[in-house]
Amino acid sequence: MNKIIALVVAVVVVLFAASSMVFIVDQRHMAVLSSHGDTPSTLLGPGLHVKLPPPLQTVTLVDNRIQSLDAPDEDRYVTSDKTPLLVNPVVKFRVTDPLKLLAETRGDVQSLPDRLALLSRSALGDAFGRFTLSDALAKQQTVAEEARGAMDKSAASLGVSVVDVQLTRVDFPAAMADSVFKRMIAAREQIAADERAKGAAEANQIKADAIARQQAVLADGYSQAQAIRGEGDAKAAEIAADAFGKDPQFYQFYQSMQAYRKTFKPGDLIVVDSNNEFFRFMRSPTGGVAPDAPAVPRKH
Repeated sequence: MNKIIALVVAVVVVLFAASSMVFIVDQRHMAVLSSHGDTPSTLLGPGLHVKLPPPLQTVTLVDNRIQSLDAPDEDRYVTSDKTPLLVNPVVKFRVTDPLKLLAETRGDVQSLPDRLALLSRSALGDAFGRFTLSDALAKQQTVAEEARGAMDKSAASLGVSVVDVQLTRVDFPAAMADSVFKRMIAAREQIAADERAKGAAEANQIKADAIARQQAVLADGYSQAQAIRGEGDAKAAEIAADAFGKDPQFYQFYQSMQAYRKTFKPGDLIVVDSNNEFFRFMRSPTGGVAPDAPAVPRKH
């Protein structure tokens, strides 16, 4: 009976020792195998591994997936124009160097979220401090990216890579929300007024340019029209001179008819001496000259 009990105890001891010497690392983790003394730690990947029983060797599992750090309470940050904001950030990070992480935290991997939270507050505080209120609200993604870059540099000493920083809430403290909104409205109205003034100035300049171009086109057109008219008048005079030179008597008759047209208007009553030379073609179709006699053009 004593032998059976001793055998059972021996088997239990062996199984316990075996279970403490064999371990499995899955795909979601990496393992750091630490030895007692000054022996350097070893990084192990997924699979089945063997180690010495504690306290000779210990294993620390480190999650190598992208993890989220979501602060339950908002933090207060101040912009460059001294306006406080309440912000809830979400930090996405991944452990890239488990050996460095264990060395920096002295084996306390669970303290990593607290250390990252401190880095987040410092990086976001610096990022918001470089922007005015209006810019911080309009460029939240830029603020978050600047904070991510600063965090990533600081977290590298922990063997951690900061993948992303998102701002899930950016708000004002309740006590000053109304005054901030009024100030923002006034600033936007000023920007709108400046844009309207700029647009009006540009519109006036465009109108002035259009009027100047119109006047230039009209002046050029008038100059061309006058030139064309002068050429036409000269051509007409040349044609008329050539035509009337062949029949001077008809030329006199035509000139007199033109003078009558310009002188007499419908309804006019004119009392003159009918023997006046001006009316000679009213007295006779030939102007008082024999049809066969040569006629010399007269100036009316």
